[in-house]
Amino acid sequence: MSLRTRITDDMKSAMRAKETARLGTIRLLLAAIKQKEVDDRTELDDAAVTGIVEKLIKQRKDSIGQFAAAGRDDLVAAEQAELAVLLTYLPEQLSADEVETAVAHAISESGATSVKDMGKVMTLLKPRLAGRADMAQVSALIKARLAG
Repeated sequence: MSLRTRITDDMKSAMRAKETARLGTIRLLLAAIKQKEVDDRTELDDAAVTGIVEKLIKQRKDSIGQFAAAGRDDLVAAEQAELAVLLTYLPEQLSADEVETAVAHAISESGATSVKDMGKVMTLLKPRLAGRADMAQVSALIKARLAG
């Protein structure tokens, strides 16, 4: 079953169960997927849908930080509820050890020797780790390995 089909099925079950908050988040996700398909005039595969989910998760995390700083606990709770729903559509996350192993392998595979070669390593890792690891943390790990 494709990720998009799973999201659509979850929307139907949320409608039947009258889970309005969950339903709203799923509809928001489906709207973002549909918008991307219309813009690109193509049907998205699971990797592209995962990218959209990651983008929406990043937006929610940013919003939570800003609302918390402003003291808007009501909005923080709403964003956290949406974040929880969106996180269910990401693939299983890799452990820190698995990410470190992948980074070490990609560095040796690319022949990178300095921070200037970071792009080569990221090019190798992006398709392998997309949706399964926080790419900002992966980038920081690569930078630390190549700098030291």
